[in-house]
Amino acid sequence: MTRIIAGWAGSLTIAVPGSGTRPTSDRVREAIFSALEARDAIAGFRVLDLYAGSGALGLEAASRGASHVTLVDRNIQTGKLNAARILKQAPKGTKPTIETTSQAVQPFLTSARVFWDLVFMDPPYELGLADIAQNLEALVPRLSPGAIVVLERSSRTPEPEWPAGLTLERRKDYGDTALFWASTE
Repeated sequence: MTRIIAGWAGSLTIAVPGSGTRPTSDRVREAIFSALEARDAIAGFRVLDLYAGSGALGLEAASRGASHVTLVDRNIQTGKLNAARILKQAPKGTKPTIETTSQAVQPFLTSARVFWDLVFMDPPYELGLADIAQNLEALVPRLSPGAIVVLERSSRTPEPEWPAGLTLERRKDYGDTALFWASTE
């Protein structure tokens, strides 16, 4: 069972795609959002959730005050369902914009014309380092100054190559999960 942890949609359970996904655990999401809130890096932010699956990361950000969230996944049906459930919970006057797209990540990034302040990138663990590097390279021109990128990978995989414009701040492991925190220069 996956749920929104905090904010105005806190404790709401959300659906998870049946196969081919690996939802971020509550423990890891709690760590991510505690760190982001300590940096005052959610409220009012434009958030991008790449390889969104259920949309749990982007929707958690919406519940905690992000103004705009975009969920990107080839199979976005579950994310779209969850976004509608979350929006029904939004208090009057604080309803964020939540967009979903069923595009593949690379074409989406190549055609995007907006800027994001916070990006979650949780690709399938089997996605190769070359694909990750290509995604990061395409993402950099779409990041606002001071943007934060949180990349989730298997703790057994090597660190990705960071393109010019993104600087690795830290890596934190949680069992089999590694979180890489990067920001724009």
